[in-house]
Amino acid sequence: MSYTSFSGDEFSVFREIEDARSLNMLNLVKVYKEVEYPDGEIVSGVEAYKRYGRLSFPIFEKLGGKIIWRGEMLFSLIGPSEEKWDFCFIAEYPSVDAFVSMVKDPDYRKAMAHRQLAVKDSRLIRMAPLSSGKNFSE
Repeated sequence: MSYTSFSGDEFSVFREIEDARSLNMLNLVKVYKEVEYPDGEIVSGVEAYKRYGRLSFPIFEKLGGKIIWRGEMLFSLIGPSEEKWDFCFIAEYPSVDAFVSMVKDPDYRKAMAHRQLAVKDSRLIRMAPLSSGKNFSE
């Protein structure tokens, strides 16, 4: 099963979580090797996702968002070996309201067309920052 978007019910539950900390969204994204736009243009899934990134980033940044971590997946030591992610990053938003504003922005919704075309599978996980701590659990 692949996941490329969220449902209205999931979005409602996401919004109802009461937490005043900044919002960290873990993004794991796998794209198609090749995609075809409605006009017949064929590009790589990576290129289509990059188009989404270029168009959506100014909106994300205007709302106070920033990328706080980005990485390249090399190998999965624990987990399904077939799960390989092309884009791995954590986006930070000042609040849930900032994220919601981005999702509702008309220009962002236009940019989403590139994402929806490019993405074969993804995970979008809401997280909240904690201090580094002393070890893995504290």
